[in-house]
Amino acid sequence: MTLAISLGGTITGEHGVGKLKRPWLVDQIGPDALDLGQRIKRALDPDGILNPGSIYEEHHA
Repeated sequence: MTLAISLGGTITGEHGVGKLKRPWLVDQIGPDALDLGQRIKRALDPDGILNPGSIYEEHHA
């Protein structure tokens, strides 16, 4: 993942990132974009029932 990102590639695919690639997501999109995604997810899914634990599990207990 690190090599792909360092070469300007992507870790995402047709179905997104998933749990396996989650540790590298901030390296790919940056902390601001990750935070924005988390805020959008919370706004649209405040109870964390849509695809729970996939990317933003730390915000949904």
